[in-house]
Amino acid sequence: MKLTSRQTRLALIFLLTFAWFLPAALAQGKQEEPLDYAMIGKIREEGLNRSQVMDHIVWLSDIYGPRLTGSPAIKQAGEWTLKKFNEWGLANAHQETWPFGKGWSLVRFSANMTEPQVSPLIGYPKSWTPGTNGVVNADVIYAPISSEADFEKFRGKLKGKAVLLQTARQVRLLDGRIVLRMDDDDIKEAMTTPIPQPRAGQRGGGGGPAFQSKLQAFLLAEGVAAVFDRGSDGDLSPGGSDLSWMAQRTDGGTIFVQSGGPRDQNAGKVPPQVVLAVEHYNRMIRILEKGVPVKVELNIQTQFHDETSPNGFNLIAEIPGTDLKDEVVMIGAHFDSWQSGTDATDNAAGSAAMMEALRILKAVGAKPRRTIRIGLWGGEEQGLLGSRAYVKEHFADPLALSQTGQVKPEHEKLSCYFNIDNGTGRIRGVWSQGNLAVTKIFEQWAEPLRDLGVTIISPRSVTSTDHLSFEAVGLPGFQFVQERLEYNSRTHHSNMDTVDHVQRDDMVQMATVVAVFAYNAAMRNEKLPRKALPGAPAGRRQTP
Repeated sequence: MKLTSRQTRLALIFLLTFAWFLPAALAQGKQEEPLDYAMIGKIREEGLNRSQVMDHIVWLSDIYGPRLTGSPAIKQAGEWTLKKFNEWGLANAHQETWPFGKGWSLVRFSANMTEPQVSPLIGYPKSWTPGTNGVVNADVIYAPISSEADFEKFRGKLKGKAVLLQTARQVRLLDGRIVLRMDDDDIKEAMTTPIPQPRAGQRGGGGGPAFQSKLQAFLLAEGVAAVFDRGSDGDLSPGGSDLSWMAQRTDGGTIFVQSGGPRDQNAGKVPPQVVLAVEHYNRMIRILEKGVPVKVELNIQTQFHDETSPNGFNLIAEIPGTDLKDEVVMIGAHFDSWQSGTDATDNAAGSAAMMEALRILKAVGAKPRRTIRIGLWGGEEQGLLGSRAYVKEHFADPLALSQTGQVKPEHEKLSCYFNIDNGTGRIRGVWSQGNLAVTKIFEQWAEPLRDLGVTIISPRSVTSTDHLSFEAVGLPGFQFVQERLEYNSRTHHSNMDTVDHVQRDDMVQMATVVAVFAYNAAMRNEKLPRKALPGAPAGRRQTP
């Protein structure tokens, strides 16, 4: 077919246009990240060969642990941390406070079975419960109260007694995946996004908060000496990954202890509550079932700390940026803990890794374009309180955002936030929180870290820790994928959460990986892409 001159001109225009836009289209699809391999090499060399991360953990855990929000110990830990920030030459090191309620700390505790035989009891008081009036000797009574109808069965029978409310629980053999390291099936699962299931409605009955409040009031009115608990029947809740590779919690003297009372004006208006090792709890149940009396000697001394001024706090410090210094990359972890161990893996490990990442960057003379800021949060264990307070103060109030789409000026300046809160295991990658635009970016960032095990850039969203405070107002917040090791089965919220369970090589890797990711985010030309603002009015979308 012979082309006319007009057809020839049109074909030529089409070819020239295609040739002009093709490279740009290909480049847009690939979007090569301008990585500074020389600086990444320096970060790796400093982080892997001169790590101080274990020193940070010993101070936070052995010396200042546990770090219950509102306690003297967390205050001491905060003072030590700010001192380290200043020693390293970080800028703007300070506390930001927010109201928390009454603090609580343990002064003394001992518990012994004295009849029918003498036996020390493994146990720990729940936080925000009162003490006993000195040393008390009490008969033990089994009172399985599961509903309000049971109150009358035991009215007038509990005064001065140590009460066992729960049935005995089976102690299983150690079997299955107690130490969790990701295998091929786990990695395959991590790279998928499950379809959310419908949320089940709230169940009524004996286990709900309303009944528990009435039960505690009943026991207090009856004048019980103490309440003994042997822990829950179920597995550990996901706490950040939502994966199916969850281990069973172990027993063998390991106890999992959290809160036993309010921290507001009603603090202390509950009976003393103690979690016992299930093996010791079960023994008392079995003895009572034989009709043999059981007696215990108990001494609990606790202290409440009034909130004369806001006693929740976050710790903030930064490395100032250069040409983009008004924009910010944040890294963080929760600084607080529960109270029965020294809280090394939850979450001295995360706090120490983030501290070490900034120390590494400062030591190698990094000059990030954006400011790199650390946030160590209080009150995470009571509901992400510290990170939520920070986000509300600096970026947006989630309620106002949902109603009006209103954000604060700093909102547009934050590039991203990276979080650690799953124990001492090494970083395997990042959960991308359904932010599909960041996956190709993170894949390139992970390439120079593949030899350290960083291979998983998952599209999945995960929950239960401080990155959600940023997600809630449309900011890119991410949690690192970690090997769980013993976190699920033994150390999470337990008396076995000690430095002995921290893995030194994994901690060194963790801090190094965080430093590389933070530096890459601070150096790229654009902030990281964002998803749409949550709950914003129709038509209003978040800008990259």
